Order: sequence, then C-alpha cells, then structure tokens
Amino acid sequence: MRKYFVTGLLILVPLAITLWVLNLIITTMDQSLLLLPERWRPAVLFGYNLPGAGAVLTVLIIFVTGLLTRNFIGKRLVYAWELLLTRIPIVSSIYSSVKQVSDTLFSSSGNAFRKAMLVQYPRQGSWTIAFLTGVPGGDVKNHLVGDYISVYVPTTPNPTSGFFLMMPRSDAIELDMTVDEALKYIVSMGVVSPEYVVAASKNLKAVPPQI
Repeated sequence: MRKYFVTGLLILVPLAITLWVLNLIITTMDQSLLLLPERWRPAVLFGYNLPGAGAVLTVLIIFVTGLLTRNFIGKRLVYAWELLLTRIPIVSSIYSSVKQVSDTLFSSSGNAFRKAMLVQYPRQGSWTIAFLTGVPGGDVKNHLVGDYISVYVPTTPNPTSGFFLMMPRSDAIELDMTVDEALKYIVSMGVVSPEYVVAASKNLKAVPPQI
C-alpha cells in the first residue's frame, strides 16, 4: 500500500503543481479583460466567462504593440511617450530602471542570465550556482582592481529572490549547462541534477505516443 501511495504521489504531485501554476498565470492574464468595454466582455456577449480569453487578449496586445512600434511612426510615438514619462517625478526613476533591466534581459546581443556560473558563496569552500548578469559599471568599476563580473545568486527553492555579487572573473567557473538546467537544479534543491534532466527529456522523446 505504501509503495502504491508513493507512486501515486510521484505522478499526481507534479501534475497538480503544473496545473496550479497554469491556472494562476491564466487567471492573472484574464484580468486584461477589464480593459475591454463591458459590453464586449465574454460574460456579457456569451452569458458566461471564458477561461483563457484574457490570456489570448494579453498575447494579442503584446503582439500588436510590437508590430506597431517596429515602423518609423511607432518608434516616434514610443520616443515621445518615454520622453513624457521621464519628466514625471518618481515615475521617471521607476520606469527608467525597469526599462534598463528589461532591455538588458531581452536583448539578443546581451549575456545577462545566459550563462550559469559556479561561485563560492557565502564563504570559501561552499559552492553555489549563479547567473552572469554583466560587468560592474559606473563609479563602482573605478574602485575594483582587476577583471570583475556581476552575478546573481538565486535562493532555493524560490529563485526570484537572491543576492547580487561582484567578484573577480577568475573566482567564477562557467558551467557547461543551460540556464534552464541550472534553474531546475536550484529549484529542486539539488535533487534533480542536470544529468537527470537531460536523460528524462531524451526518454520522453524516445517513448512513442500511445493511441
């Protein structure tokens, strides 16, 4: 009985957590329906709510925004909009900071969060996984002697919080693993090693679909 119960947990727990995360994302994105006039909302048009309609609307808004801002007129409008935001106190500092971070993260030419590193933290002899975010800038680099890098050390099992460190490049080891593999290793608290992730993905591809 105990073996059957554990087997059931191993199958249902990952599925339940996956469904819970998807439901949380879709429910959050469904809030975008509030942007529509009330008479255009699914609850009014069809008489009931359509789960996921907000997610489709969110993706559509992002796609159309990107499409419109790729031409000359769109770029000028974005420039005027950003110029207006930079003149508003408090809003300008928040918007500028967020934009710089997003431009760095989503830039195809940048290296931010594209390399997994092995660093000693929080003391010598203790190792953890970090992600390369760039190099020190501003007045900070004037006080650092040598070749330094900036890294983000995530916490486990929640990698959205962590620590920002600047250290000599020679003290960090670049790992031969993808960022996804490193994140899975961190979230699982070291239980799911990168070798297991690769082997599991290969096994899933090798199993023929059941009809």
